[in-house]
Amino acid sequence: MTDKAGQPVKLRYFAWVREKVGRGEEDVTLPATVVSVADLIAWQSTRGPEYAEAFSAGQRVVRAAIDQRHVKPDAHVASAREIAFFPPVTGG
Repeated sequence: MTDKAGQPVKLRYFAWVREKVGRGEEDVTLPATVVSVADLIAWQSTRGPEYAEAFSAGQRVVRAAIDQRHVKPDAHVASAREIAFFPPVTGG
């Protein structure tokens, strides 16, 4: 696994996550303490009021995909080029 510390990763936001954050995507450098998707969600909620609103409920409400593959909260982000966040998808 490649260490992402110090390297930018593209974060993408969809649906109401995008609306709350106020952007569709951004490139960020993840702190060394962010190892998993759960860590990333927790870190996101500290980045400002718009992020806190979008990510405060954590992995209960926000889902993630790494490089276009759905992942669980314990998935490692070390080799990710892109991480996407979106609400759960429901059928109807």
